[in-house]
This record gives sequence, structure tokens and C-alpha cells, in this order.
Amino acid sequence: MSVTPASSPASLAAALERGPLVLDGGLSNQLEAQGCDLSDELWSARLLADAPGQLEAAHTAYARAGARVLITGSYQATYEGFAHRGVGHEAATALLRRSVELARAGAERAAAERTAAGERGAGPVWVAASVGPYGAMLADGSEYRGRYGLSVAELARFHRPRIEALAAAGPDALALETVPDADEAAALLSAVEGCGVPVWLSYSIAGETTRAGQPLRDAFALAAGVDQVIAVGVNCCEPGDADRAVEIAADTTGKPVVVYPNSGEEWDATARSWRGRATFDPGRVKAWRDAGARLIGGCCRVGPERIAELAAVVRNH
Repeated sequence: MSVTPASSPASLAAALERGPLVLDGGLSNQLEAQGCDLSDELWSARLLADAPGQLEAAHTAYARAGARVLITGSYQATYEGFAHRGVGHEAATALLRRSVELARAGAERAAAERTAAGERGAGPVWVAASVGPYGAMLADGSEYRGRYGLSVAELARFHRPRIEALAAAGPDALALETVPDADEAAALLSAVEGCGVPVWLSYSIAGETTRAGQPLRDAFALAAGVDQVIAVGVNCCEPGDADRAVEIAADTTGKPVVVYPNSGEEWDATARSWRGRATFDPGRVKAWRDAGARLIGGCCRVGPERIAELAAVVRNH
């Protein structure tokens, strides 16, 4: 598969200056809805090798729903994780590249469907290559705690190779996402220097702190003076926690804010099931936008139907 970027890296930043863009929702829940088994340690990254068509279909579903920015299935894709499954360095590089190609292809398929149906185009769709935290590779929940016992320099060395591979695949941005710890954020910002692709930095939070317990204002401040960072914010958190976080991010950095919380349900790791009720409400969009949010979507358990509702709110406001 050979898919070239539909837009230049700078164009996403320019689009954010014009107004809010809708992000996609949780890739894992859409894949499960399509019948995929994600119990493997590689999670959705396994499908890059075993069932790439399922990933493309999931991206297409979100593009159909109105998402203007699609996040790749590379969140849990690392050289170390692939090596543990017997995948060599060259093959792993090809899989990382494939993650970008599949998202681009999903966007193109949705656009072709609209054209065939005689519908007006929704505008360009950008692709953000997901760079998950170190803890995602460990697959033990530490991505929601941080504090791995590694130095900033060691974390930067871990992240740099896959950042280089993803950047070479031509995404419109890198999504440094679900970051639980300001130290890891510092490592990521160091690792992306010189890669030639703009980034957004998104923390996973609890209340007004990172998962590792640092004040959000301090954590966001790391990105305030970094020109490569085109947006800063939060994801994979409670919708209610996102409200204040958007305000803090905008006030601290002066940058566009990215926000894509979970459904509000809680994962019971013992029972391996979701509990509680969904509190994700597309009606929050106006407040987020007014506070500075420019990339708005959903994370775990937020599917295409919710993204379609969110997209309608963005269009009508």
C-alpha cells in the first residue's frame, strides 16, 4: 500500500487557527464492535500485522461519522513489543508505517463513499500518528501511573526510534497521548526534536493533576514555549475532569487545546468489564470550545455514534 499525505504538516496547525476540528473516538471499542479480539498484550497494534483491514474499517467508520482527524493504531506499537512476538526491526518499521497508511486509506474510503452518494465533501481529513507512553508497552496498567523508574534520558531513547519511523511515514502530526507523567512528557518533547512533524501533547489526568500527581499547570508549562507543539491538553480521562483541564491548558500555554476524554465508565481490571454509566456528553463541546479547545473528540468507549453527535454540535456552533 502506498498512500501519500493529503495535506502538509503545517496545514493542521493552520486549520486549528480557523476553528475546532473533530477527532475520532476510541479505536479499541470500534474494533471490538467489529468482532476483533484485543486480549493480546499488543492490543490493537496486533492487528497491524494480523488484520489491517479491520483497522482501516474502524478509521473509515470514524471518518464517516464526521471525524476530521484520525489517530493511528500505533498507540501500543513499539519495537520492544513487536520483538517479544518475534517481529524483527525492519518488519516492525513496516508495521509502524502501515498504521499511518491505514488511517489515510480509511479517510479516503469515506470520502469516496460520499462522492459516490452525491454528498458534499466534509473537507480534508488529517492523520495523527499515535505515540503512547512507555507504560502502554508494559501492558500492566502503569500507563495510568507513570513513575516507571526510568530517567528522562532513558525514556527519550525508548521513544525516539518509533517516533522516527512514524514521522517518516508522513502523518500530519504526532499524537503524544495518554501521557501520565510530566517527566515522560519532557522525554517525549526531547525525542521529537528534529523529526520534522508537528505534535500535540495530551496527558491522562485525575482531577487537576497528572496520573503521577504533578499539577497540571506545571505539566502543561513544559510545552508552552515549544513551537513544534501545535496543541496541548488531555485524553483518556473522566469527562468532568476535562472541563477544568481545558481551561488550565489554554491559560498556561496560550496554544490550541486538545481534549478527548473517555465515556465516563470505569474499567474493572479484575472482572475485565466496564462499570458505571457513561457521562460523555457532546453538549460539553461549547464550553470546551469557548475555553480554547480546537481538537475535540473521544477516547475509550466513545464510538462513531457519539462522534457523529459531537460533529453535529461543532457544525452548529
